[in-house]
Amino acid sequence: MLKTLKKVSLVLVLSGVSQFVMAGAAVNTLEVDTEVGRGGLPVREDNPNELRVCADYDNLPYSNGKQEGFENKIAELIAKDLGKTLTYQFWYDRMGFIRNTLNARRCDVIIGTVAGNDMMLTSKPYYRSGYVFVYRKDSGYDIKDWDSPDLRKGIIGVVGQTPPSRPLNDKGLLGNSRPYRIQRDLNLPPSFVIDDLVKGEIDVAILWGPIAGYYAKKAPIPLVVVPAPEYEQENIHGKEYWNISLGVRKRDKERLAMLQEVLDRRHDDIIKILDEYGIPHVPIVEDDDIEKKSKSRGDVIPKFE
Repeated sequence: MLKTLKKVSLVLVLSGVSQFVMAGAAVNTLEVDTEVGRGGLPVREDNPNELRVCADYDNLPYSNGKQEGFENKIAELIAKDLGKTLTYQFWYDRMGFIRNTLNARRCDVIIGTVAGNDMMLTSKPYYRSGYVFVYRKDSGYDIKDWDSPDLRKGIIGVVGQTPPSRPLNDKGLLGNSRPYRIQRDLNLPPSFVIDDLVKGEIDVAILWGPIAGYYAKKAPIPLVVVPAPEYEQENIHGKEYWNISLGVRKRDKERLAMLQEVLDRRHDDIIKILDEYGIPHVPIVEDDDIEKKSKSRGDVIPKFE
């Protein structure tokens, strides 16, 4: 085993650039060994009794430092099934996440990524989700699809450059929209779009299903969540649904095979976790041709909305 090396805390500033400060000097810190994993330096020695997961430090419903997210629960299920100790390398899931975690060998598994992500080796998909419409129940809206008249009645909150912006543009609805940054300001909670909907600052939110479903379920007022129709046939850049898989390093075929057995064996338990967290999901689409084509464009699931 590597000797214990000096640890520092990594603080990610709003630009996504990292800086190092003494431990305890900041509120949101991530423990990381800066002398392991970089090019030319030693890498962490694999422990066969450990399931070491790469995860976001503050991005519910997926994961957080307190291990309260649904991906934390799936990781717990996998580790228990394999009889391994669950540990984490936390990082903020944005530019450089895979480079600084999985590929630096600081951890070995990413619990949720788009199936076929060409940055890693992915499992068979274990669920599929997509974008949804969310609105206040007391609004009286009845939004079923991109042509619903109620979409024209108020302000639509949408994360800029995400797939729903394509049908909104085609339907002449971008003028009704309020765009949000694709990378969340870390001073804001992951719920910030749903929070604006509850406060009445927007009238409809069109968000990635796991984020929308979780925070709609926790909202202080009744909200309606409706799956958005797929738009891939009209515009490939408007693809709204994705198969979700587990990911490991490209050469980690044996590890993936071991994890795949658990995913297959405990599929019903994983779906139960999704349902408990209010995560919308639909049947997996096998051999998704458009999803395969999208890989060349670098599309990823928007876990940081």
